[in-house]
Amino acid sequence: MKTAIIGGGISGLATAFYLRMHRPEWSITVLERGSEPGGTMRTAEVDGFRFERGSNGFLDNKPATLELIRAAEAEHLLMRSNDAARIRFIYHKGATQLLPQSPPAFLKTRLLSWPGKLRVAREFFVRARRDDAEESLKSFGDRRLGAEFTDVFLNAMSAGVYGSTPEKLCVNAAFPLVVNLEREHGGLFRGMLAKRKQEAGPGGVLQSFVGGVSTFIDHLADRLDVRTDAGVRSLQRDDERWTVETDAGTEQYDQVVLATPAFAAARIVAGVDPKLAAELDAIEYSPISVVGLGYRGLSHDLNGFGLLTTAAARLKVLGVLWDSSIFPDRAPTGCQSLRVMIGGQRNPELALADDDELVAMAREGVATTMGVRDEPITTFVQRWPRGIPNYRVGHLAAMERLFLHVDAQPNLYLNCNAYRGIGVNDCVANARQCADAIIAATA
Repeated sequence: MKTAIIGGGISGLATAFYLRMHRPEWSITVLERGSEPGGTMRTAEVDGFRFERGSNGFLDNKPATLELIRAAEAEHLLMRSNDAARIRFIYHKGATQLLPQSPPAFLKTRLLSWPGKLRVAREFFVRARRDDAEESLKSFGDRRLGAEFTDVFLNAMSAGVYGSTPEKLCVNAAFPLVVNLEREHGGLFRGMLAKRKQEAGPGGVLQSFVGGVSTFIDHLADRLDVRTDAGVRSLQRDDERWTVETDAGTEQYDQVVLATPAFAAARIVAGVDPKLAAELDAIEYSPISVVGLGYRGLSHDLNGFGLLTTAAARLKVLGVLWDSSIFPDRAPTGCQSLRVMIGGQRNPELALADDDELVAMAREGVATTMGVRDEPITTFVQRWPRGIPNYRVGHLAAMERLFLHVDAQPNLYLNCNAYRGIGVNDCVANARQCADAIIAATA
């Protein structure tokens, strides 16, 4: 059996790994267009600093990635975030304030007015919505917790996780666990009480890898047949097999997994199934840029994970991650590093600015939110014109249509973060399911 996995990001690599683990006799090839595997999960080394180009790790509140790490014998690479990473801030209306982590802290916070806090307390008495209709995060938040809570906490969270806004996110697709609390228990507070310590939101401890995420990506890739600089131009169905055209020529495979971003998959399948290509091309992405700033002797203690901003703050930055506080090996001894996020659905045009403009915006952002006016000794810029999938209202229905088209194509599979979860845990869990489906289809 000969399998091609197109796309060497975490989704493609994890799918290949699980196939190889359960079917070592198969020929499994990962075709990666770039010069190195990992996709957005790569670490840039600049003047002794390590800046993540995208994700800086995963939360250990779900088992998928930890199981993959154990299976790949990579536990020695794990790096737990510092305890300071549990301290987080929101910049709202001219002030950086601590994100409350307990009911007493919530009562004391200045992020909400007293009427706003009382409206949150009323959530316990809000009638539950039981139907399956898709709803925006804003509609959900306003309905259950009040508009003020939405405009502060949910606005900041949607920017930090998706680079989006509550108006432009489908809560059912982006935060299904939260929706299930209402559906199964009648409300968020009721659900959290019923589940006690099980968290509906992004809980858990952040984990990464010694030397950055590239360390694990390379560890995984070394155990697989990965061909880099192998851009795929098109697919063709030939009798019972798929013909894959790459920059180097053509080759036939029994199964093909498209683990590329949706827009790249659309281009590849356009000649096979135009309707499938159109559904793929319709998936929206948020442009985002990552700006790394490296310092020596920074005038800020960086005691925390970082901060997110709200739309009401009217800043050019979405947030600032205090990288060297989270994982100390991200900066040389005596140095500190930050990563600033710019663009997203809030200000998409800003993400496409040139390097000098992005660095200037980042420095302005840290000066405003943190009071940091120090001169960085090094900088780093990574632009992602189509960086993060944006799950709009209607996303779940669109995915049903999409996978009906996929199912009509024998031995063709889709797997990336554009469909059913954007986090590393989601990608790995979906990769395992994809591998299981391929194996089951050949049984």
